[in-house]
Amino acid sequence: MSNSSPTLDLAIDLLRRRSNTPEDAGCQEAMIARLEPLGFKIERMRFGDVDNFYARRGTASPLLVFAGHTDVVPTGPLDKWYTPPFEPTIVDGMLYARGAADMKTSLAAFVTSIEEFIAQNPNHTGSIGLLITSDEEGIAVNGTVKVVEVLKNRGEFIDYCIIGEPTSNKVVGDMIKNGRRGSLSGKLTVKGLQGHIAYPHLVKNPIHMVAPAIKNMVETVWDKGNEYFPPTSWQISNMNGGTGATNVVPGEVEILFNFRFCPELEGAGSTEANLKQRVHAILDGHELDYDLEWEYSPPYITPRLNLVEAISEAIVESYRISPELSTTGGTSDGRFIADICKQVIEFGPLNKTIHKLNECVSVADIEPLKQTYKLTLEKLIK
Repeated sequence: MSNSSPTLDLAIDLLRRRSNTPEDAGCQEAMIARLEPLGFKIERMRFGDVDNFYARRGTASPLLVFAGHTDVVPTGPLDKWYTPPFEPTIVDGMLYARGAADMKTSLAAFVTSIEEFIAQNPNHTGSIGLLITSDEEGIAVNGTVKVVEVLKNRGEFIDYCIIGEPTSNKVVGDMIKNGRRGSLSGKLTVKGLQGHIAYPHLVKNPIHMVAPAIKNMVETVWDKGNEYFPPTSWQISNMNGGTGATNVVPGEVEILFNFRFCPELEGAGSTEANLKQRVHAILDGHELDYDLEWEYSPPYITPRLNLVEAISEAIVESYRISPELSTTGGTSDGRFIADICKQVIEFGPLNKTIHKLNECVSVADIEPLKQTYKLTLEKLIK
């Protein structure tokens, strides 16, 4: 099983390590052991309980950085897996293991693509880097965001960044993420007056009071989207109120909501400030007594410039398919890296089984993934 290719070998080694977020379980040291002999300068950066490392070979521009995470989500019920999730197994051409798609196969392909590239181009121009964390699947406060802060403070900026997230939709190579929508969450507490349900004149029902405002927000067209992003959407994820009794009007109701928003480009889209202002205007317009706490995750976008063109050409050469650009899906560490890099894209395996039971990738897709990363290096660094 482990003699098929260097990329498959390394992927299996990484997949055997129980790196439940934020644990790294030695994955990063396994990668570092392959990078140091190639002349990479390694910086291990541990913040809190999170292991990270930044590696760079070369000092000149342009700098192309591969970014990713070694941590994985919990396995779920072990008895529902076809094979043990940390015992990588190939069945009918599919490699099963937790993290196979998200994203240890990509990490292995990063390393072996770099090894091949350097073997053929030992005196390459520019620089190659890796930014690896074990805090992407968790709360993401001691991982990539902290490494980026270190790099920014010392004036080290990245020209191109490829994140190995599983972006492919139906077949590997059909989709590149060239950006992600912003995420703006709100914790809204609407205050009323608790009392006996049989005496409506003595109570103020906060659920009833907030209902018209909810209707307004559901019906609001926040924007119409733009060239790269779909229109902004607003959704309630949780609503809690009441004492549990059937004869008591609650004194307050708590509503958790979220915008996945289209960032403003050339006059189309929304901004964090604009969305907040409009929400407050609706709530104030209904004369509600409320508290509102916000949590923000920034968007990013990479136009169709030389990184997008280079990896698109590499995908065509490796997979014989022309990829489309997309900004759909949740958040990624690209939102942090974009602060020090103007061109950030995500490309990796199929996303069909990520975070699911029996996560897997096709063995046949692994070598073309490595080849895609290597060809992109050749187009931008050689």
